[in-house]
Amino acid sequence: MNKPVLYIVVPCYNEEEVLPETSKRLKVKLSDLVAAGKVSEDSRVLFVDDGSKDRTWEMIRAYHEEDPHFSGVKLSRNRGHQNALLAGLMTAKDLADCAISMDADLQDDINAIDGMVDKYLEGCDIVYGVRSARDTDTFFKRFTAEGFYKFMEIMGAEVVFNHADYRLMSKRALEALSEYEEVNLFLRGMVPMIGYKTATVEYERGERFAGVSKYPLKKMLAFALDGITSLSDRPIQFILTLGLVTTAGGLASLPVSLIRYAKSDHENDTALLQSSLWTVGGLVLTSLGIVGDYVGKIYLETKHRPRYFIAEVLDNRKD
Repeated sequence: MNKPVLYIVVPCYNEEEVLPETSKRLKVKLSDLVAAGKVSEDSRVLFVDDGSKDRTWEMIRAYHEEDPHFSGVKLSRNRGHQNALLAGLMTAKDLADCAISMDADLQDDINAIDGMVDKYLEGCDIVYGVRSARDTDTFFKRFTAEGFYKFMEIMGAEVVFNHADYRLMSKRALEALSEYEEVNLFLRGMVPMIGYKTATVEYERGERFAGVSKYPLKKMLAFALDGITSLSDRPIQFILTLGLVTTAGGLASLPVSLIRYAKSDHENDTALLQSSLWTVGGLVLTSLGIVGDYVGKIYLETKHRPRYFIAEVLDNRKD
């Protein structure tokens, strides 16, 4: 059996502070895998510059010129983490037998790559990196992160618990992923839909080596909403159910309201009426907002706009 060509895909946005350490550690890991006979000498670390405003691309170019085991993809402008990750994976699809995606901040344990490659060699097409614990997180971070996965499950989005975007995908899985053409990307939910043989590798997530997080709470909430509305129509089903329950409750209370109206002096009914109007008005506005989000996504999908443009590729294996 020929040794597989592995590409480690690393999206980067303003990562000049952490990139020197990331490149050093990944180079050592790739060399170790080659020395152990697990992957081919043609394997690469593929950095994807998502329209960075600092020296990220200059550094990637310098790494490539110094060592051909570093490759680079530069997007024409900032398109967001998911688009940058997809651009890297689709580039690797044509050059590698398998690809591992991970963030540049070194929070993902690089040593978990060994386990992922082992599972791939055993015949798995997709290997998920899953956090074994969240002991290093604050209570608020742990509560919101775990709540995110549970809420996604309730909303009908199929995601792997405690898994982000640290995963291995075989060439066959990457080919399948390329068939998904939606503009609204949520790879954590799209990859499980592919199927094929899967496995998990547990690891402990560390602290960010340098720089600042690109996913503050506000962005994480928006990311969760995008994921739910991109993968499931369950929120609309909830709206329908809520509307039916509210209507049924209103009809059931109508006789009581009429009797109270006939017998009372109507002073207390004014406050009750105002409360009911505020409640129903809030439900209507919330429902319109959710439906509007779906309509907006339909609008974007019908345009069929490109998800990204690649301005430059640095890879001596690419034709």
